[in-house]
Amino acid sequence: MTAIAVLGSTNMDLVAYVARAPGRGETVTGREFRTVPGGKGANQAVAAARAGGEVVMIGAVGTDEYGSLLRANLEHAGVDTDLLHTVAGPSGTAHIVVDDEGSNAIVVVPGANATVTALGPGEHAAIAAAGLLLLQLELPPAVVREGARAARTRGVRTILTPSPVQPLPAGLLDAVDLLVPNEHEAAALSGYGDPHAAAEILLRQVPEVVITLGAKGCLYAARGGEAIVFPAPEVTAVDTTGAGDTFVGTLAVALAEGRAVPEALAWASSAAALCVQRPGASTSMPYRSEIDAA
Repeated sequence: MTAIAVLGSTNMDLVAYVARAPGRGETVTGREFRTVPGGKGANQAVAAARAGGEVVMIGAVGTDEYGSLLRANLEHAGVDTDLLHTVAGPSGTAHIVVDDEGSNAIVVVPGANATVTALGPGEHAAIAAAGLLLLQLELPPAVVREGARAARTRGVRTILTPSPVQPLPAGLLDAVDLLVPNEHEAAALSGYGDPHAAAEILLRQVPEVVITLGAKGCLYAARGGEAIVFPAPEVTAVDTTGAGDTFVGTLAVALAEGRAVPEALAWASSAAALCVQRPGASTSMPYRSEIDAA
């Protein structure tokens, strides 16, 4: 089994469910509140582990109760947490509002994630031993770039989810093999709202791009080839919070197993479709047997 290293965030998701999200200066009454382990890094790690990957998590949690719960959630999914450090202070949190249409709005408070500013020998060794490295942008940009460069030096394939979208540090995309933005992130990074045009611009910086399009599926493009749109399964969404991370984590497993891109994207799309039919982020992610049966 090929190992997948995840360099990323762990957050406790504080989720409020409402009929509609409040506007600026407005108060609305919610119908339910849940506390759910999350963070883009941890979510992708859980998704990959549930999909059958051998996963090691690189990051940090705080000394609060959330830190213990976040670690336990990863370990329950089968993720190796030896490189998930505990640092003094609060863990990261994400404050999420989910409306009746399944859409969400999120505020992330980094907490312990902000302390991950450099990689030590253990982290470099874990990346070198992996077959694939997953990165996102909820850690300080400099350490994300360090991880990508470490992977490139050792011939490890790197997948970057550019979320939350922001100006990228110089040299980061030069060390990325596959970029997986959603359509809004792709537009912000490229300056083009049309996914095909955005992919064309992004391919000047990375060899491969997958732009996720929500219910419309995803667009795949590689240098020297034609862009292809792969449709998503038709389902009724309950909560889209963890869909993107489920897609990326599952896609990583499929690619690490050597599957062809069309098969890998179809498998990841099935996983994401299962995820959006359930509430929560990491708690909604499907297991390999469910994905295979979909």
